[in-house]
Amino acid sequence: MDDFQQDLVELLPRLRRLARMFAGGSADADDLVQVCVERALGRRNQWRDGTRLDSWVFRIMKNAWIDETRSRRRGGRIFAGDEDGGQVADPATPALETRLAALEAEQALMALPQDQRMAVALVLVDGLSYREAADVLDVPMGTLTSRLVRGRMALMASLGEVEKAL
Repeated sequence: MDDFQQDLVELLPRLRRLARMFAGGSADADDLVQVCVERALGRRNQWRDGTRLDSWVFRIMKNAWIDETRSRRRGGRIFAGDEDGGQVADPATPALETRLAALEAEQALMALPQDQRMAVALVLVDGLSYREAADVLDVPMGTLTSRLVRGRMALMASLGEVEKAL
């Protein structure tokens, strides 16, 4: 593998995490990652050395998700749900309490409107700077900041209610 391919492989966990923010289900997220990687490899001549590969690939993923969303609206396609394979046991699976806490956090994140969810995912989960995240989403910095603040507030409120219920 050359450096580009190696760097792309190293991005796979982050791509999968971001894809789950877009798609929600793990099957759709896997499909989105595959489309994204295929497009990145096919368009590698468009990437410029010295720029951040993650931002470039995240933008490809965002555009692929937009394409998929439009396609679904037109064709009414539905992929298989998590229940078709997400429940397979794995000996490396964390303890039940950890999984439940992670599930609650994921549900709170997925309940956010997509614009807020994407801002939170890019900045808080993937660690992009505000400028990089704004570039990936093609929005002004003020818009990104507003979405991020609203998303954080909604998450804190949602997770605070979850903790009170326990």
